[in-house]
Amino acid sequence: MSRNPFLDLGFPREEAIALHIRSQLAATLDQHIEHRGWSQTQAAQELKVPQPTISKIVNGNVERLSIEFLVKLTVRAGIPVRVSSGRASQAKRTTRHYAAGELLATMSSFEGKGPGSRRKRSRHAAA
Repeated sequence: MSRNPFLDLGFPREEAIALHIRSQLAATLDQHIEHRGWSQTQAAQELKVPQPTISKIVNGNVERLSIEFLVKLTVRAGIPVRVSSGRASQAKRTTRHYAAGELLATMSSFEGKGPGSRRKRSRHAAA
C-alpha cells in the first residue's frame, strides 16, 4: 500500500499525484477553518472567496479547483507550503518521507493551540 490512496485505487500516476495534492491542500484548509472556529461564511470572508468554494473544500469536492488556486488559498490563510519534486533526504528527514510530486502544507503552527485543538481527525485524512 502506497502513501497515495489514489495510486492504490488504480488511477494513472500523474492523475493520482494531482488528486493527492488537491486532497492534501483541501484537508489542510479544512483543518485551518475548523481550528479557527469559522463558519463557511466567515471562512469565505476571511479568505476572500465565495462561500460555495469553501463548501467544496470542506466537503472534499475539489476536483474542479486547480492546485494553483488551492496553493494560493493556503498561502492566503497564512499556512506554509512546501513543494518537493523528489525523494526527501534521508539525513534531513524530520517528519515523513515525501514521494516524488507530493506537496506538504503544514499545520504545525496551529496544532495544539486554541479552540478545536482536540478535534476529531479530518475527513480528508485518508486522502
